[in-house]
Amino acid sequence: MPSPANNPTTPDGRYFVVSGRLWRTSNPDLAPDERQQLVDRLMKARRDVSAALKARDGNAERTARQAVDEAKRALGERGPVWWTDGAPDFNRRMVANTPYAAWFAALQA
Repeated sequence: MPSPANNPTTPDGRYFVVSGRLWRTSNPDLAPDERQQLVDRLMKARRDVSAALKARDGNAERTARQAVDEAKRALGERGPVWWTDGAPDFNRRMVANTPYAAWFAALQA
């Protein structure tokens, strides 16, 4: 998880904040070994995106970006939410435009 000092995590643990924007955290219910395998897949896919961009290989880039998306979905960072209380997803939204606005403003004070 990101550093709380630099990228605070919402009190419910669902998001962390980067530059005023909410980003969904990984599913905390994943087993540590499974989570690590998925993170390893994600990092490899990101390296593959970089290599494809350097090589100017559009097909490899598409494949690598699909692998990034698949890993992020498996981690719970994209796709269906991992919580079960029916709360809406605010992923990628500006925190000031969400129910977390007051919490975040208090951190900035």
